[in-house]
Amino acid sequence: MPGRRLGRARLRVAAAVGATTLLGTVAVAAGPAQAAPAKLPAKAPAPAAACSTPYKIEQTLDGGTTWRMCWHYESKAGLVLDDVSYQPKGESAPIKVLTSAKLGQIHVPYDDGSNEYDDLTGQGFSQGLMQLDPAECPGGTIKTVRVPDAWDPSRPDVKGLCATTRARGHAYRMSGEGDKVFQRQGKDLLLYTVNQVGWYEYITEWRFSGDGTMSMQVGATGTLSPMDYDAGDGRGWPIGKGAKDFATSHAHNVFWRLNFGLDGSPKSKIEQYDSKTTATSGQIPKTKTTRKQVTKELAGDAAEARWWRVVSTAGKNKDGHPRSYEIVPGHTTKYQGRSYTKHDVYFTEYNKCEQFATHNLRNCGRGAGKSVDKWVTGQTLKHPIVWVNIGFHHIARDEDQEPMPVHWQGFQLAPRDVTAMNPLTPPALSGHNGHTEEAG
Repeated sequence: MPGRRLGRARLRVAAAVGATTLLGTVAVAAGPAQAAPAKLPAKAPAPAAACSTPYKIEQTLDGGTTWRMCWHYESKAGLVLDDVSYQPKGESAPIKVLTSAKLGQIHVPYDDGSNEYDDLTGQGFSQGLMQLDPAECPGGTIKTVRVPDAWDPSRPDVKGLCATTRARGHAYRMSGEGDKVFQRQGKDLLLYTVNQVGWYEYITEWRFSGDGTMSMQVGATGTLSPMDYDAGDGRGWPIGKGAKDFATSHAHNVFWRLNFGLDGSPKSKIEQYDSKTTATSGQIPKTKTTRKQVTKELAGDAAEARWWRVVSTAGKNKDGHPRSYEIVPGHTTKYQGRSYTKHDVYFTEYNKCEQFATHNLRNCGRGAGKSVDKWVTGQTLKHPIVWVNIGFHHIARDEDQEPMPVHWQGFQLAPRDVTAMNPLTPPALSGHNGHTEEAG
């Protein structure tokens, strides 16, 4: 049903500039070009951010950890983080973590089969960047974003990126001898934008913690579309009085695209770990964990005792262990309707053309070339790109009116051996590395 997702703000833009609509998008002449940040050198191993001041973010958190990164804004993907590095207390130089990180797609199919959307490449996600009120960014700074090819030429610049800190609760707690308690209340560096697509507003959050953890999540809010109602055929939920209006159920399948650069090198390794527990009558069950080197492209499926990590080939921590980041998926509802949403994670060999997990804008020459599942062709992984897919099945409820409470979906990247100890370790415990029990 063309146009059913046009939200209130989008309709105002269309009216203001005399735009035409096609499948719920607004097409107008290109606006002013983006003021691009300074580019990184082609082979820049340096972990410190290399961009002009307006596009640079640097934050030292309680406990001494400093995060540094650059950012830019793309015409389809929206916010992109570049050259992300992490420098905990005790490290003489920043540790490069990510070359780039961004959303790879938001795929929205409806349960009744009436509509299916790719919000980044087909519904103007980037163009729907919303102006933020100072009250939405307490204690922080709202950065001005130039939207490339702005649909509304009167507002190519939007104060739309919040950079602030936010409490995370306990970073750790440990009881020591006597009444001594070691505890720390942590804060995260928080970056976020709000993008309107139709009647939805997506809050895209990037959190960076003092212990090296990175958290990526998307929250959907806004309101239910007044056009998305069915006749009560079992694919919706009654909203309003009685059982007359049934809001159509649908899925939000969010993909992230991560280009790692651990220790300044793109040549990371991928490892998969699986744990199996066996029980023998009368004995305590035993669990064995095995490691598999993922050397070729993979479409991976999460399991109860399976996880993956991205391992540096260029650096080790002070204990001599290779630095790595573990992928920690949040709750997900796997959508079985499309081949590209049937897997939880993809590892593909780097190809500049491959930017969006579905409805990729260019055919990249591998199979059909339009979705991430088609790019898993058995190539050897020399420069792996990580794609994470987290799904949410939205069955509406009375509480979704109005405004709709935020529902979140996302994942974490947890440091594994990036530092020799917890980077927030208090001085009194700094000697507790390895087997610290006195020999008896």
